[in-house]
Amino acid sequence: MLRALPGRDREVAVLRIGWLCRAPYEWGEHVLIAKKLGVTSAEIEAITIGSTAPGWSVHDRAILRAVEELYADAMISDATWATLAERYDERQLIELPVLIGQYQAVAYYQNSLRLRLHHNNPGLTAR
Repeated sequence: MLRALPGRDREVAVLRIGWLCRAPYEWGEHVLIAKKLGVTSAEIEAITIGSTAPGWSVHDRAILRAVEELYADAMISDATWATLAERYDERQLIELPVLIGQYQAVAYYQNSLRLRLHHNNPGLTAR
């Protein structure tokens, strides 16, 4: 399957779920990927705060809120969904919660197996 979500959006979502799950391996690896896709160190720091951090665009805030809502309530609210639908097509709207769920599962098994970090992965301290 071809990815429908823009890479930057994908990495913002992956980083937020990785942070919420306190997943050092996932967080550290995806900070490196996100930076290659243009996510700044300041944005990465703001991802640790989440959707309430100042400075997010309406769209970025909705991505972060979708992650937070799925993590907390196992459902994206109608308001968040409507905001995402202003920019995403149907395929992208389907991909986002699937992506979040997959990376939440990845975080759970990486944490449970206590995967060792690669030498260039600083874990949860990565920015």
